[in-house]
This record gives sequence, C-alpha cells and structure tokens, in this order.
Amino acid sequence: MANINFRPLHDRIAVRRVESDEKSKGGIIIPDTAKEKPQEGEIVAVGSGARDESGKVVAPDVKAGDRVLFGKWSGTEVKINGEDLLIMKEADIMGIIG
Repeated sequence: MANINFRPLHDRIAVRRVESDEKSKGGIIIPDTAKEKPQEGEIVAVGSGARDESGKVVAPDVKAGDRVLFGKWSGTEVKINGEDLLIMKEADIMGIIG
C-alpha cells in the first residue's frame, strides 16, 4: 500500500478503487470506454470521525486496509501523489467485504 500524505477530515474516507476484470465471463475483452467503474475499493485513509449532537466525536466503523462496497455515484474523484482516489463520507459506504 502506497503511503499518501493526506488525512481526511471528520467522517470522510479516502478509497482506492479495485480494478475490474478486463474480460467478461464469456471471454470477451471489454474496452476501457465500455467498462463500468468498480463499486469496490480499499480504504487508504480515514478521518477522525463526525461529531454527534452533544459534540462528542464518533469514531468511524472502518479503518485503513478495509475492503468496502460503495454506491455507484459516491465520492469525489481526486488525484493525490499521482494516484486516483475517491473521497467520500462514511455514510456512502454500504459495507465491509471480508
């Protein structure tokens, strides 16, 4: 895992997309223009958590290294240290794989 110089704030999370297969199940090679972006990724950095109504920080349920599923339109694409990442809120994550 590459070391990034970025720490998300509050309940935001930095996710690296997991690359999808380049062939279909039937063996057809899928060109880049026809591929759907994967909705699965690996968390590379996590913020400290959001604050609840009383002002207490609620720690996130995920940690760096977790493999997660997220919504199709979740997050904002950014480039940090030459690497494409997604920055999203913890609420955009549907679950942890594993």
